[in-house]
Amino acid sequence: MKTYLDCWISAAKSLFSQALAGEPTLQEAEGVDTGRSLSGTAYGATFQGDVNGEFVVVLDPLILQVPLLGEGIDQRSAWAELLREIAEAAAGELLAASGRKCAISSFGVIDAKGSASRLFELKTADKAWVVAVLDDLDPPPIDGKDGNGFSQVPAADTPNSKISPGIELLLDVELEAALRFGCCEMPLGEILELGPGDVVELDRHVSDPVDLVVGNKIVAKGDVVLINGSFGLRVTEVATPQKRLESIRCLF
Repeated sequence: MKTYLDCWISAAKSLFSQALAGEPTLQEAEGVDTGRSLSGTAYGATFQGDVNGEFVVVLDPLILQVPLLGEGIDQRSAWAELLREIAEAAAGELLAASGRKCAISSFGVIDAKGSASRLFELKTADKAWVVAVLDDLDPPPIDGKDGNGFSQVPAADTPNSKISPGIELLLDVELEAALRFGCCEMPLGEILELGPGDVVELDRHVSDPVDLVVGNKIVAKGDVVLINGSFGLRVTEVATPQKRLESIRCLF
């Protein structure tokens, strides 16, 4: 069963190579004592949901002295932004892989305590830095899970039990789903005058949930996450099964 740590490693490998100068790789550290005390700048994420607890990443003190995230910027703050992005991407990947939902309730620089769960090396062609991880998240409960680690939902509560008889014939039909970040009204003249570099303001704040739209119907809302460098949606609200069924009208 895939764990949050597995998802974090996957997201970190992808985003480190994309965001850091020199495209460094993240590798399991060899010949390093994982039981040693944590030292360095520690960034902690506290999670709530199906997975609870704290996940801490501790950076080698020397890594903040190298402008891996760009010249002339505060490396400490830039690393905080990147590691939060990785933490959110890992949560999205966990949801996609196992159906377990979790959200970051707090994130920031903390005092590192305890010993590392796993040690990694962030390596460029000529340098390497140790990245320690302390995984203090609650393991998924055994009760209520099937052999693959998925929640077993009582039959009376499954969406398919609340929809019209005979609809099972359509359940394998693939529909196009899209994320809608917002909309706005524009005069035709402005649309015709649009050019590269123009900015169109939408009617939605960056912190507002986005819509998952199928057949011009909103079937769910949620938060945008990154999964292996691609956009994804962490669902926070869903429409009723009957409302979701209205989306199939696009087939006719």
